[in-house]
Amino acid sequence: MKARKFMVAAAAVAAGAVGLSACGGGSEGSDGGDVSMTFWHNSTTGEGKAYWEETVAAFEEANPGVTISIQSIQNEDMDGKLQTALNSGDAPDIFMARGGGKLADVVEAGQVLDISDAIDDATRTAVGEGAFSAFTVDGAVYGMPTAVLPGGIYYSADLFEEAGITEAPETLDDLDDAVEKLKAAGIDPIALGAKDAWPAAHWYYFFALRECSQDTMLAAAESMTFDDPCWTRAGEDLQDLVGTEPFNNGFLTTSAQQGAGSSAGLLANHEAAMELMGAWNPGVIASLTPDEQPLADLEWFPFPAVDGGQGAPGAMMGGVDGFSCSAQAPVEECTAFLNFFMQQEYQEKYAQAFHTLPASQEAQSVVTEPALQSILETYGDAPYVMVWLDTLFGQNVGNALNTGVVDMLAGSTDAAGVVAAVNDAAARE
Repeated sequence: MKARKFMVAAAAVAAGAVGLSACGGGSEGSDGGDVSMTFWHNSTTGEGKAYWEETVAAFEEANPGVTISIQSIQNEDMDGKLQTALNSGDAPDIFMARGGGKLADVVEAGQVLDISDAIDDATRTAVGEGAFSAFTVDGAVYGMPTAVLPGGIYYSADLFEEAGITEAPETLDDLDDAVEKLKAAGIDPIALGAKDAWPAAHWYYFFALRECSQDTMLAAAESMTFDDPCWTRAGEDLQDLVGTEPFNNGFLTTSAQQGAGSSAGLLANHEAAMELMGAWNPGVIASLTPDEQPLADLEWFPFPAVDGGQGAPGAMMGGVDGFSCSAQAPVEECTAFLNFFMQQEYQEKYAQAFHTLPASQEAQSVVTEPALQSILETYGDAPYVMVWLDTLFGQNVGNALNTGVVDMLAGSTDAAGVVAAVNDAAARE
């Protein structure tokens, strides 16, 4: 069984005070000629796509002779296409990465560049070690963080008011009560895009975060065994929630982020009241409202507490989005681009374009949307932040977990079956 020696992002949002230096000034390839690079990201429309086009253009202008070819790929297709490209030896020079076990697998395969010595001091100061830890394997850094993305429950304040809900739920009993009030008001309580698997699995992840201690979760990531009873209890908690029928009609065939009929679209158009998702969600929702503007009544609360759970109160789960250089990328030019878009100016533009939390603490002052401000405050107080479990456990085990949860929601397995499927996948690693 493979050892997985990577760090997990710890929750500490400290203010940075040092400005970032520019990385312009012309970059040459090692042979003195022009350099071309390929760049894959997951922003296929709107402000996010425009942000990367403008940022790449600015980098090319500052670095004559360097050209970057952009390919935007639908988020749900990214992992599969990237893995195929990596395995075929035709990987993009710059690609999206999310750290954890998925990155550790790529590191073990020798497919990604160690950028530890190429990170600007100013970038390190602005980002902090917490975000970099998600991209750290055996003490070396293999990716540049761009956004911190803790998860929780987004909700429509207007629909809550319509249903007579006066306070955000803090416990599972509170959540159950909110579900009943919303159903009584004729409102779908929770939007879920289970067609894409991972959004459904997020519910299991968060129940595991509440049921399992941090030590248990980290030990499972290292040993790839899931024998602690907390893993089964997490599934049973989710089964209990499903028994209240909280999700939108047809949730098993609903996508997460594609169109008005997706789970994000249901919340964006006031067709459902809540959605469990990461801190990228405000931007996705904004792209799906009728006027393609941020949802005015969008608010957020952390995942509710679970009675008797071993997870620390206030613990969060989320991810750190970032970008890596492939092992075959031109080192100087690729790492220069990573440092370039981490300048405060571009991190501020990133936060505004994606309606999310930038990794640079210097840029977080531009975050004004209420939901994101609530997340940032909670994130700063969290005792620890666990990486999304499919990221933490790697692609094969993570996929088995995601599929097992969907099977459980469809009634073809139970909580014990989910754990058995994960253990079986881990035994094949």
